[in-house]
Amino acid sequence: MLARMTGPRLRPTLLGVPAYRAGLPAPAGAYKISSNENPYPPLPSVTAALAAAVGQLNRYPDFASDDLIAALAARYSVPAAHIAVGTGSVGVAQQIVQSTAGPGDEVVFAWRSFEAYPIITAVSGATAVPVPLDDDDRHDLPAMLAAITERTRLVFVCNPNNPTGTAVRRAELEAFLDAVPDDLLVVVDEAYCEFIRDEQVPDGLDLYRDRPGVCVLRTFSKAYGLAGLRVGFAVAHEPVAEALRKTAVPFGVSTIAQVAAIASLAAEDELRARVEQLVKERDAMAAALAEQGWRVPVSEANFVWLRLGARTEEFADACAAAGVVVRSYGITEALGGVRVTVGEPEATERFLTVAAAFAPR
Repeated sequence: MLARMTGPRLRPTLLGVPAYRAGLPAPAGAYKISSNENPYPPLPSVTAALAAAVGQLNRYPDFASDDLIAALAARYSVPAAHIAVGTGSVGVAQQIVQSTAGPGDEVVFAWRSFEAYPIITAVSGATAVPVPLDDDDRHDLPAMLAAITERTRLVFVCNPNNPTGTAVRRAELEAFLDAVPDDLLVVVDEAYCEFIRDEQVPDGLDLYRDRPGVCVLRTFSKAYGLAGLRVGFAVAHEPVAEALRKTAVPFGVSTIAQVAAIASLAAEDELRARVEQLVKERDAMAAALAEQGWRVPVSEANFVWLRLGARTEEFADACAAAGVVVRSYGITEALGGVRVTVGEPEATERFLTVAAAFAPR
């Protein structure tokens, strides 16, 4: 007789998977600046395209996302065969891990960086190798290079880095790419690339073109304001892109997501104006914090980072009490802090009032 079971057998590796912690929602009357969302609604032209697509929702999406991939190929001057799409850049990142790493393999990334990296690594059964940021809250590329072993299959470089906003510059990234083993895939995660203003920060697509081991990851969730539709994409040489298409969830990118992304690419001039407003607001926020006495890393994203250590939870609670919700990290760690998304001017004003009360003396 079979032994009596107490429940279904699940993969033991899931016991060690950390839970993803999303930005807290904002209660009525409060501002949510905890999730790096674009505070602006979709453009009228994008909304009109969405309305027209609603009548197609009884049908499955285009399985291959052919029209979207063609639009991306034309926009970025890359072969269509080098593009893979998925459910947001985090969905494509998971496809990347599934395509490269499994039990016994290692995935290297900076820490603290995008919270999903250790999660999607653990789900695949691979081993996460987090490498601490340097004292300026930037990627420590020499340390990351030293962390690579014969078991390493994948490296994530989040540029700009989430949650600190800091960016790796061209010379140091090129030196890193030239030094890694030829059989290693390096993913340059550029979810916030539209907000970069430092001319020394490279466009990952320029690096990928003559480097078969480089994959560039981007999203429509941030600058394009389509976070609720979940559409991202990777650009990589054909063997890698083909593997990502094999590991994609079938029909994962919905019809309205594909339509909205194509319409957004056609409206880039209008979107660029909105991004410029957010960049100005970001820089003004950082300047105000510096004037209050804070040490603020230079951000090339749509958020700023404050290192608070043991006061992280207290600060986040004070922000919530003032009607603005921020994203706290590592509240029990010495390097704990908060990430503050650039949102509505009123949200910035409330946040800065709280920051002034906590400012270093």
